[in-house]
Amino acid sequence: MDKYVGQTIEIIYLSKGGELTQRRVEVISVIGGVMKAKCLQRNAPRVFTIDNILAVQPVRRVS
Repeated sequence: MDKYVGQTIEIIYLSKGGELTQRRVEVISVIGGVMKAKCLQRNAPRVFTIDNILAVQPVRRVS
């Protein structure tokens, strides 16, 4: 996950409540099994447990 710091990615995430969510986030940092990111849908900071991230895909920017 460290390689995505500073990048925008799409993730599929399993929430604490067992709900699957898909989010587009900008990765801020990855420390100790936790990813801090800005959720682009909500325009708000979020914290994700790396073990609960089921899939990751980099978002390509089109110029």
